[in-house]
Amino acid sequence: MKGAIAAGHPLTAEAGASVLRAGGTAVDACAAAAFVSWVCESPLTGPGGGGFMLVHEAESSKTTVLDFFVTVPKAAIPDAELLELAVDFDGDTQQLFRTGAAAVAVPGTALGLEDAHRRWGRLPWAELVAPAAALARDGFQLTAMQGYLHAILDGLLRHSPEGDAMYGRGGRPYRAGERFAIPDLGDTFDRLARDGASVLYGGDLAERIVAHVAAGGGALALDDLAAYEVIEREPITVEYRGHEFRSNPPPSSGGVLVALGLQTLGERDPTPGAIADAMEAQEAARDAAFARALQTGDAAALLKGTTHISVLDADGNAASLSASLGSGSGVVVPGTGVHLNNMLGELDLVGASKPGERLTSMMSPSIVLDRGRPRLVLGSAGSARLRGAILQVTANVVATGMPVDEAVEAPRIHAEAGVVHCEAAAAADALELQGRTVVRWKERNLFFGGVSAVEVRPDGTTAAAGDPRRGGADLVA
Repeated sequence: MKGAIAAGHPLTAEAGASVLRAGGTAVDACAAAAFVSWVCESPLTGPGGGGFMLVHEAESSKTTVLDFFVTVPKAAIPDAELLELAVDFDGDTQQLFRTGAAAVAVPGTALGLEDAHRRWGRLPWAELVAPAAALARDGFQLTAMQGYLHAILDGLLRHSPEGDAMYGRGGRPYRAGERFAIPDLGDTFDRLARDGASVLYGGDLAERIVAHVAAGGGALALDDLAAYEVIEREPITVEYRGHEFRSNPPPSSGGVLVALGLQTLGERDPTPGAIADAMEAQEAARDAAFARALQTGDAAALLKGTTHISVLDADGNAASLSASLGSGSGVVVPGTGVHLNNMLGELDLVGASKPGERLTSMMSPSIVLDRGRPRLVLGSAGSARLRGAILQVTANVVATGMPVDEAVEAPRIHAEAGVVHCEAAAAADALELQGRTVVRWKERNLFFGGVSAVEVRPDGTTAAAGDPRRGGADLVA
């Protein structure tokens, strides 16, 4: 076994699996897969976003989190006017997103991947970038799920002329089965392969990014890019049913909230009612004091009282990467293929952060250890729903012994604002009997997150699962 990978698209997974077959590390595979995801999952991830990578070293059992999430520009404009657009998931459920150049925060993804590769990589950087460059030029056929994503995000992706040039086809979004390419991004990949991530943070490419954002009324400046740094953090840790759960620490909220949910579950079976209780505990924790604690790093004290890639290599090392543009901003730098983030449109996250500071995030790359060895490597896309998705998959595997593919595919719930959304009629029935208000979904939907998970079974064999809600894929190399 060379390793295993789960990701949000078949081409993303295959890129990582090819690296594992060539003897690359989990971080090598994660980086190569991430680059390909910038092409085939470009509405939601890319060099213009931010993220986190959790790396677990088998020999020492040390787990490190690299924080390369976005930072608030130093000259950020309070109460900047943003474009508001609704995304309709199923005809009945909508979520409001805010975008525009004023929503662009300082990106960190490329520097984060480079830092991780420098520390834990084995194969040459340029070899990891090359497949993504070729794919960007040659293009690929959109899957049914990608066609769905382009359709529901169309208002966000094509509100600007440059967004329409990238994501429009004759005045409409691309559809499933059509070929989608980003040749300009191929050229940017070539520079990234040759000169490293610094090309996005200084020189003519950085100047083009800043000029485009400034022309749209945004605050991103060359000084912001030059000052950006990747931060190493200690993971947050909590015990769950004899296992150790490690995840993203403050100032991000996601890992803390997943850990809090697992503590709330404790030894209870993960029934719909128990999961709903855990989610309600997560929601109740998110008050003003919690937001302040995140910025001071004290949120871990609460444990006492958005694409994702998961990889395991042949040596037992693990890498768990969550990276995001936000919701797909439609702010694309002409001639570069660089799609920028709209993280400053997340008003509930921005409010706790000052100019120059990291934004908090719900992204939660995670690992579950059994006697110090990886049992489960996972994370999820899905905005506010991702913490519940990680909670439920973790409970399914650890508490019930469910195989990882069944654990990821199993119907989910999401509790928020006094309402529980349910994918399964049986769960909805049980929760209604408890007096809860429910919303019944007709089928599984990416509203409930997009988990990518790799497990090591008790017998030592390895398996992986990409979430069908997201069109995910998995490969054991």
